[in-house]
Amino acid sequence: MDRILDNRQQELLGILPNLRRFALSLAGSLADADDLLQSTVERVLERGLPDDAAVLPWCLKVCRNLWIDEVRHRKVRRDAGDAIAATSESSTSGEREVLGELTLREVQQVMATLPEEQGAVLELVAVEGCSYKEAAEVLGIPAGTVMSRLARARKALLVKSGMTAAPAH
Repeated sequence: MDRILDNRQQELLGILPNLRRFALSLAGSLADADDLLQSTVERVLERGLPDDAAVLPWCLKVCRNLWIDEVRHRKVRRDAGDAIAATSESSTSGEREVLGELTLREVQQVMATLPEEQGAVLELVAVEGCSYKEAAEVLGIPAGTVMSRLARARKALLVKSGMTAAPAH
C-alpha cells in the first residue's frame, strides 16, 4: 500500500540520525539506543505531534521521557534481582591511565560516567547543536540550569579524561 508521507512525517525521517545519536547518548549501547529510537518513533507516529511543536525538540523530549521510564523499569527489576542475589560478590574495577588524545570511543566512555542530567545537556548542546533555550525546553528545566549542568559536565569530562587535575576540596 503506497501512500504519500505528509510534511511532518518527512521531517521525522530527516531527524532520525539526530534522534539516534541522542538515544545512544542516553542509552549507552547501540542495541538499547535502537530500541529507544524505535519506541520514540512509534510513540510519535501513534500519538502525533502538536501542530505548534517543532519536530526535533518534540521528538527529543519524547525520547528522553521514554528513556526515563525505561531506567525506572530497569531499577525495579534490578532491585528485585539484587534482593534475591544479596549474597553475590561485588565486582572490582581497575584504574585506566589516559594517554594522548581522546578517541571518540574514549569520549563516549567518559560521557557514560557523567550523571544522566549532565550527559543529556552535554549531548543536546555540544553534539546536537541545540541552543540553551532549546535544550531547556527539551529537558523541561530553566536555561540557567542548562548552563550550570553543561559547565559541570565539561569540567567533569576534563577531569575524568585526565586532561586536568581534579579540584582540591
